[in-house]
Amino acid sequence: MSSVGLVVPTLNAGSDFIKWLKAYASQTFKPQYTLVIDSTSVDDTAHLAAEAGFKVIPIEPHTFDHGGTRQLAADLLPEAELLIYMTQDAVLARPDALERLVQAFEDPGVGVAYGRQLPHPGAGPIGAHARLFNYPAHSEVRSQQDIASKGLKAAFNSDSFACYRRRALEQVGGFPRDIIFGEDSYVAAKMLLSGWKVAYVAEAQVYHSHDYSLRQEFERYFDIGVFHARERALLAAFGRAEGEGLRFLRSEMAYLLQNAPQKIPSALLRTVLKYGAYRLGRSEAYLPGWLKRHLAMNKKYFARRN
Repeated sequence: MSSVGLVVPTLNAGSDFIKWLKAYASQTFKPQYTLVIDSTSVDDTAHLAAEAGFKVIPIEPHTFDHGGTRQLAADLLPEAELLIYMTQDAVLARPDALERLVQAFEDPGVGVAYGRQLPHPGAGPIGAHARLFNYPAHSEVRSQQDIASKGLKAAFNSDSFACYRRRALEQVGGFPRDIIFGEDSYVAAKMLLSGWKVAYVAEAQVYHSHDYSLRQEFERYFDIGVFHARERALLAAFGRAEGEGLRFLRSEMAYLLQNAPQKIPSALLRTVLKYGAYRLGRSEAYLPGWLKRHLAMNKKYFARRN
C-alpha cells in the first residue's frame, strides 16, 4: 500500500474532539503520517491531538486559508503518496472508513476520492436531507467524459473527508492559495480536465452535517457565488450551477413532505435566500469591500484585501 498521510486542520474543537479521536483510534487502517495544523486553539485540542500521536503544527488564526493551509500540510508531509484531509467535526462512522477510502486508489487513474457524509444523530431534517442528496448510498467513479452529462456535479468533492494522490495534486498545481471557498471542487475540476478520475466511495463514511441558521445559509451561498465568479474560467467547462439547484429543491420538497412537512415553509424561504445570496456573490465585483465582509462566511478572505 502507498504511504499515506492524514491531515486535520483544527481550531477549538472542544469536547467533541474526544469523540473524533476515539473513532480514529478504532480504524482498521492507520496512516503512516498524522498531522494536525492547529490555529492556536485556546482549549485542549492541540494537547489531545499530540497525546493521540499526531504531530501538531501551530499557526496564527489569521494565516489560515482553506487552500493554502492544506497545501502547507502537503509540503510538510513530502513522503506521503496519498494525503487524506479531514475536518475536526467529521467523525469516522465505521472502523474501515479510512481503509475503504484508500482502496479507491487501487485504480491508478483516480486522482481524488471522497467518502460519504451521514447526518449526525439528531440532525434536523433540512440538514439531513442535504447530506442524503449529496452523498447517496452508491459509489461511483467520474471521469472527464462525465462532464457533459453531470456538469459541475462531476467535480463534486469534499474538504471534510477526501484523499488525494500526490502526483495528481502536484500535476494540477496543488491546492489554490487564497481562495474563499471550494478548494476541494477546484482541485477535482482541474484533475478531471487533466484526465484524472474522481471517486466517490459510499462505503467510507463519516458523520458530518450542519443545521445552518438563515444567516449562515446566506453567507455560505454568498461565498459559493464569489467562488464561481472568481473561478469563472475554470468552471466554464462544467456548465451552469443553477440546474443542480432545481434538482435539489425537488428532492428536498419530496423528502420534507414525507418526513417533516412543517419544515417546508422554512425550506422554501431558505431556497430564496440561498439563490439571492448566490447571485449576489456572483456579482461581488460591484460590491464595496465592507459589504462583502459583512455578507461572507469567510470574512477573513475579504479582510486580507484591505
